[in-house]
Amino acid sequence: MAMTIKVYEVDRYGGTRVVREEAEVAPLAEAEQSSRFPVCQCLRCLTEAPS
Repeated sequence: MAMTIKVYEVDRYGGTRVVREEAEVAPLAEAEQSSRFPVCQCLRCLTEAPS
């Protein structure tokens, strides 16, 4: 069974803007069981040296 996702952002005045149009995605066969957030993969976190 396929699912759809549409990504948008909302400004402080309630206005919306579509960031990514609706697309069909396949769900995972089995969800990971964890209470931790995954490690950040953004460019800033990947390039900064740990303090």
